[in-house]
Amino acid sequence: MKIFLLFLLTIALLTAIVLRVRYGGGEPYPDLSAPPLIGDSQLEEVFNYPEPIGNVAVNREGRIFFTVHPESRPRGNKLLEWVDDAAVPYPSGTVQPHLFDTVLGVVVDKRDWLWTIDHGNHGLGTARLLAFDLASGNIIHDYKFRPETAPAGSLLQDLRVTADGATVFIADASMWRKNPAIIVYDVATRSARRVLESHVSVSAQNYLVRTPIRDMSFLGGLVVFKAGVDGIALDANDQWLYFAAINQSGLFRVRVRDLTNETLPARQLENRVERFSDKPLSDGILVAASGEVYVTDVEHGAVIAIDQQQTLNTVIRSPRIRWADGLSLGPGGWLYLADSALPEVVLRTRDHVNAQGPYYVFRFHPGHDAGLD
Repeated sequence: MKIFLLFLLTIALLTAIVLRVRYGGGEPYPDLSAPPLIGDSQLEEVFNYPEPIGNVAVNREGRIFFTVHPESRPRGNKLLEWVDDAAVPYPSGTVQPHLFDTVLGVVVDKRDWLWTIDHGNHGLGTARLLAFDLASGNIIHDYKFRPETAPAGSLLQDLRVTADGATVFIADASMWRKNPAIIVYDVATRSARRVLESHVSVSAQNYLVRTPIRDMSFLGGLVVFKAGVDGIALDANDQWLYFAAINQSGLFRVRVRDLTNETLPARQLENRVERFSDKPLSDGILVAASGEVYVTDVEHGAVIAIDQQQTLNTVIRSPRIRWADGLSLGPGGWLYLADSALPEVVLRTRDHVNAQGPYYVFRFHPGHDAGLD
């Protein structure tokens, strides 16, 4: 019996060491925020929902779509539209179980198609890309990723679509596999490629996310929340794709023409990646028509604007924001913000998640008309 107990203790110790080395550690990150340009009173609550928000997408007519964050293990509808002060399943609740598993990323393209990305339970199932024509409500594109593109441990969770609808860029944060990448999907040929895989620009650095609610550290520090490339955004002319890992000090960009050039060798593509600027530990990214890059600050409930001279300005900061997640531009210059409240969601019980509701989508004017091209 003593030998058996010693064996179990040894296995437990080795497991803890492996977890600590692979998933633990993390240093504090400096606060890059400054006094905000606009006050907390200008942060407007659009709506609240009893379950955590995943991401939000707003079209030109002001229709608002949002996902329920899959880390909260939702049991009901997972994609909804806010209509007349109520959340309505989109599409109908009867078909959602056949379409969605762990849908998270959502965006409306310039043709008014609503695109969603489902990571398939971190690649343990099948990751799936769907597009809905908002005029008709019909599914107009449906693609299931192969395991070599979305393997076990992957996390396909944010996406952007070029203006011509030809290419979809998807961020694989790869929180568990630790092999982050950007996926380039060709709509016409229905083919997907992983690029910049494990490159420094898409990888997490050794930083610990600290929020007023909690440090994002679990199991006594054996596991720390560290994610690779998460936020991605196209500029107004589809010339640059901006992107960043959550636990990363840099905001990066690469030319779209280089990403879509299938003959360009991997090393040459890596050499063409630019470190654009410093940034806070972040989640969502959005590029305005003015060229300013809006980046969320997950530690301080803030949104930062970075201009083309790489100057950082805190646009808004509020204690009401628990985790500044996805961003979407809507009509009238409104900037919409999904607050996923991840410190209350990740590795929490359903009772805890339910008790910390409701969860919010906010909006604000960023100080000038950010513009919708």
